[in-house]
Amino acid sequence: MRNLKITRQWRAILEGLGTLTAKTLSRDALKEEIQDKHILIVRLGHRIDAEILDCAPHLKAIITATTGLNHIDLDAARKKGVAVLSLKGETEFLDTICATSEHTIALMLGLLRHIGGASADVLQGRWNRNAFRGHELSGKTLGIIGYGRLGKKVAAYARAFGMNILACDIQEKTAPDVRFVGLETLTQQSDIVSLHVPYNPETHHMIGDEFFKMMKPQSYFINTARGECVDEATLLQNLSSGRLAGAALDVICAENNGALDSLKEDPLIAYAKTHKNLLITPHIGGATFESMAKTEIFMAHKLSAWVKENRTVFT
Repeated sequence: MRNLKITRQWRAILEGLGTLTAKTLSRDALKEEIQDKHILIVRLGHRIDAEILDCAPHLKAIITATTGLNHIDLDAARKKGVAVLSLKGETEFLDTICATSEHTIALMLGLLRHIGGASADVLQGRWNRNAFRGHELSGKTLGIIGYGRLGKKVAAYARAFGMNILACDIQEKTAPDVRFVGLETLTQQSDIVSLHVPYNPETHHMIGDEFFKMMKPQSYFINTARGECVDEATLLQNLSSGRLAGAALDVICAENNGALDSLKEDPLIAYAKTHKNLLITPHIGGATFESMAKTEIFMAHKLSAWVKENRTVFT
């Protein structure tokens, strides 16, 4: 468990189920700590794979307050008979969570208004308004790929900014003030494209060379989904060539491939250090006090119900 801060209500629910150990652990420390544990609660700081699971002969369940599950090897968990409890499919509850969709809009504003660079420049003792002249969201066309829970919320916020909304989804959908089109039309007509799809084999590198070739020149790309949905090398090529005006990412592949300890060597981060058209945040889309408290309490209750239904697996 990394950077684990437990609310009073969450702690009370968990302690009602058994002995609770809450620690900030490295990967090696986790392998030691998990050896006698029955339940593991994780966030996104750890990759729970076969190596970790091999160190946990008594493990019965993994709990994660996320919808995406690519930080957990689901096949390895299934083979070990370990249940995985998450927020995936909890549509009614998730409709009350706004953090990631709000962050999507924040990334758009930060990118088009150069907020990060402008703030950093002021801290260097300068006051150069002309160097950070930006663009408005009003009147721009936003293309939303994946019109699920997050896509709908982003569209609602974008309409408040006076944006025109295009959307595409694998399911046929309708919505007021949203024009549903195919992916090619969306990429060709959008000033900003925002990605809101789950990560799975079908969406792996769905944003690649052909996609960027279809995008309107000097448009923007936003990703708050998963880094693996994007061919990052191709994204960098389109940023450095100037075909894309900019990109804002809350997710990168390095966070799930074991490369977080060498972020200085990550090509995306190296590029962002010297170019103002790439904005990266450390997967904080869902990281608000409000959303994390609500989701963790929800998952604690979900775990409590699961334990009651599966008492026999602990005997």
